[in-house]
Amino acid sequence: MKQFFQFVYGKISDYLAYTDKFLWLLIIGLNALSLLLIASMQRAGEYNYLRIQAAALIIGAVGAVILSCIDYSFLERCWWIAGIIGMGLIALVFLFGIRVEGTDDMAWINIGGYSLQPSELVKICFIITLSAHISYLVKKDRMKSFVQVMLLGLHGTVPVLLIHLQGDDGSALIFALIFLIMTFAGGVQIRYYLLGILALSLSAPFVWTSVLNDDQRNRFLVLLNLDENAKTVYGWQQYQGKLSIAAGGYTGQGLFKGQRVGYAIVPEQENDFIFTVAGEELGFIGCCFILLLFLVMLLRIFYKSAAARDEFGQNLCIGVFALILSQVAVNIGMVLGFLPVVGVTLPFFSAGGTSLLVLMLCMGLIQSVHIYSLNT
Repeated sequence: MKQFFQFVYGKISDYLAYTDKFLWLLIIGLNALSLLLIASMQRAGEYNYLRIQAAALIIGAVGAVILSCIDYSFLERCWWIAGIIGMGLIALVFLFGIRVEGTDDMAWINIGGYSLQPSELVKICFIITLSAHISYLVKKDRMKSFVQVMLLGLHGTVPVLLIHLQGDDGSALIFALIFLIMTFAGGVQIRYYLLGILALSLSAPFVWTSVLNDDQRNRFLVLLNLDENAKTVYGWQQYQGKLSIAAGGYTGQGLFKGQRVGYAIVPEQENDFIFTVAGEELGFIGCCFILLLFLVMLLRIFYKSAAARDEFGQNLCIGVFALILSQVAVNIGMVLGFLPVVGVTLPFFSAGGTSLLVLMLCMGLIQSVHIYSLNT
């Protein structure tokens, strides 16, 4: 038995000698805070969100360690498998999609009594395929070709459009932001983005009148008109969320002591509005600490991108960077009332097994880039 423990200890020591321990500490810190907030939040109901979150964290952590031990260049050679898996997951929603309580889109499927959101899993597939695509264009010196840039645009448009058709506009927005950040970092020229802005500006009236429904338009309008009617209908969630954050003051009411949290006054406080739980119970200082952890993590991932041994590794890191940055920015913007509510979760914090599992696998990708770039 002693020899067994020595063997295990030796393997763990060997692994830690090569992995980015500081990044693991950031991951542990964010997940620890998340579990505490979810444990406090679920006082308001009977559903055990904590159990699902803890299970996803354990499975995700194991998956991340396994993925970090595999040379990430393998994914570049097998990018097409990720593409097939991603398109297959999207197809599953069209065939077997369900609507879960508290949502207005058909973006989930039911497996064994548990709801799964395939678009979360598609994110990691999208990052892999787009990384391979950009890497190929850079290696072949074709990034300035108009035809190739248009094909790159098609690569980004397909998942965005398909997920929009499922009604999951929040995820579609995140895919679009990931695409923009990755292609910009990959070297696509500024003029293409200017053309895109011009096209969006010209199409805005059509999108407003013919693409968006009444509910979506009202979510934008409520940002400009928070009268009493707006507060009690489309602006209710954001209004109550800001009241909860304000109730926390500078230092918060303390974990498991938030009265508004205990009565679940803010709708979906376990999911998109988990930041309001942090605001009420940890206060302004606690919220700033959470954002600081995100900032340090993003800087760390960006640094790993610069240190990667090849273009594909750089793109993978930028993809994960874009995923976390865009979701944090959109989620906090929603909660504070600067952006309309579009159903975007706060990374690591929002209750949701699929989202956390994907984020942990993304961390495994970053560790793989770190380990195999270090050893070359």
